[in-house]
Amino acid sequence: MLPQLISSSLDWLRDQAAAKAEDALISVLSAGPIPQHVAFILDGNRRYARSKGMQVKQGHTDGFYNLRKMLEICIKLNVRCVSAYAFSIENFKRSPEEVTALMDLAEEKLLELCRQGDILDRYGIRLVVVGHRDMLPERVLAAAEKAENMTKDNNRAIFNLCMPYTSRDEITTAVQTTIQSRLDDDTDDTDITAEEIEAHLMTSLAGSPPLDILVRSSGVKRLSDYMLWQCSENTQLQFSSTYWPEFGLLDFVPIILDYQRKVWSSTK
Repeated sequence: MLPQLISSSLDWLRDQAAAKAEDALISVLSAGPIPQHVAFILDGNRRYARSKGMQVKQGHTDGFYNLRKMLEICIKLNVRCVSAYAFSIENFKRSPEEVTALMDLAEEKLLELCRQGDILDRYGIRLVVVGHRDMLPERVLAAAEKAENMTKDNNRAIFNLCMPYTSRDEITTAVQTTIQSRLDDDTDDTDITAEEIEAHLMTSLAGSPPLDILVRSSGVKRLSDYMLWQCSENTQLQFSSTYWPEFGLLDFVPIILDYQRKVWSSTK
């Protein structure tokens, strides 16, 4: 009994010390320029699971848990908007078992986010589900709409949960909406500008600021049809070799420092 008590006490002290150190590091980083919008491609859940001898479903579960952790870190850093590529339209081509498991997980985690006192409520974060929502199962869509409705008045930060999403679908939808708005206005002006299309992007409609940093985990260096329009100008692309469920503050620090260095360099 005594050894167990000592062990649990040491674990508690270790966790408390780690939390204090993390808060101190975040405080130091916050003294410099902070990106307003950071996007993550949550890559490596399946490879992480295989490397640990786990089922793939557990890898996705750990990935969602880590998304909460990284969202909290970003909010503590005063990042105004966080976007996460949670599920691509192309992911529907995976095995029915994996797709069902992912949809079950999405429903479960969206309902968790609705709880009073959870991370969205605690930090004043507004959730926006970005993507081809009609492709979601009814139960998942209902959970998403519930979370959006419960957080619609939160104004400290925006959390774009991109699912099911591809950039090509977002751009196509924006072009179609722009054309339709011109037809509805019954105007003779047929010139459509890039600014008009950008205004109709799903992220723009959600109120997202310009994208400053796009991070992809797991060592893969491609964008995989994610925010192609948003990252086409002044976005810093960052690639980490760490699998997403293990991606943490220590992986994020060099990315923020690199951003700060480039901001300081551009103002000289």
